[in-house]
Amino acid sequence: MIVWVLYDIESDKIRNKVAKYCKQAGLYRVQYSVFLGMLSANEKDTLELQIEEIIDEDKDSVYIFPMSKNELRQTSLLGQAFDKELITEEVKTLFF
Repeated sequence: MIVWVLYDIESDKIRNKVAKYCKQAGLYRVQYSVFLGMLSANEKDTLELQIEEIIDEDKDSVYIFPMSKNELRQTSLLGQAFDKELITEEVKTLFF
């Protein structure tokens, strides 16, 4: 599945760990606190558990949005949109 991960995390240390987990999962950074990529259901669950263990649920916000290929095709990219070259071929071809 295509997954967006967006977060607002107060602690630099925790924010860096979340970014590391996203990169390890194979997601690509499209903005400072936004990642996009392909994950299996198990990979998504693993990432969710890793993040849940380290964030402060009273202060931090993390959103993990699954998205269908059809919904991604309908996405509008305005202004300084992310570099499509950084996204996997499977996701990248959906924007053409």
